[in-house]
Amino acid sequence: MASPDTLVLRAAGRPVARYVTRPELPARLSPRPYLHPVTTLAGTAVTELSPADHAHHLGVGVAVPDVEGHNFWGGRSPKLSTSFEQGGTPTVRDQGPTELDDHGAQRHSAFQLRDPDGFMEELRWVAAGAELLRERRTVAAVELTATAWALDFTFSLTNVTPGTLTIGSPATDGRPGAAYGGFFWRARKEPRAPEVFTADREGEDGVHGRCAGWLALAGAGWTLVFAGATEETRRDPWFVRAAEYPGVGSSLAHTERLTVEPGVTAVRRIVTVVADGRLDRDGAAALARKAVSA
Repeated sequence: MASPDTLVLRAAGRPVARYVTRPELPARLSPRPYLHPVTTLAGTAVTELSPADHAHHLGVGVAVPDVEGHNFWGGRSPKLSTSFEQGGTPTVRDQGPTELDDHGAQRHSAFQLRDPDGFMEELRWVAAGAELLRERRTVAAVELTATAWALDFTFSLTNVTPGTLTIGSPATDGRPGAAYGGFFWRARKEPRAPEVFTADREGEDGVHGRCAGWLALAGAGWTLVFAGATEETRRDPWFVRAAEYPGVGSSLAHTERLTVEPGVTAVRRIVTVVADGRLDRDGAAALARKAVSA
């Protein structure tokens, strides 16, 4: 039975994910709600929590390394831009990523809806004693076939400050190829790196940093198929890791910082197929279409 700070999502009557709303984590990990474990319908786990290689990787959730100079990703901070130097935030221009005392936290406020197959949640993004963003998060588990279900994940970030906020990534802060930040799924690490492919490309080098209607990550007996479910989400390139560790995210700030004016809301929706077995291109494409239209 789930505790008051957790809930269990079900698809096809089976438990497929555990959502933790108030994790007890050190500040350096940028505490935030997350889904873990997430499993296939057959019970295979397809997420990891605080693995040895990246302790701040927390299953499935939303994480951003740079919100106006505050780290909501966890771990080391990216090389910050000169605008933050002028604002007094410490920079590490000659050192690259460094662990600083600049971490924020996502705080669960309330559930507007809470059902066995999903929920709607309000969160506050807080750093240095101030609330920067207010988030509405909607998550649903949807049965697709006898061997696959989909995690439908929408997050809406509203700037609640009186000034403009910008969201960045290590790439926009000077580290090419590291445009992580936004929806992120840390998959299970296995002895063999998972295969990664889209409709017309394959391999980490072929798909990382590119836009695609869907992207698949296939491991030992499981496949994840990620799909942007709105036009705006599909314009975000994919952040992909397979060899170093298995992880997929949708980049909010790939080459330029994302600007959010006061009172404005940035919305993204990613639907992820969680399937038993290894899907081929046709199978992945068909389930991605079904999941987005479900």
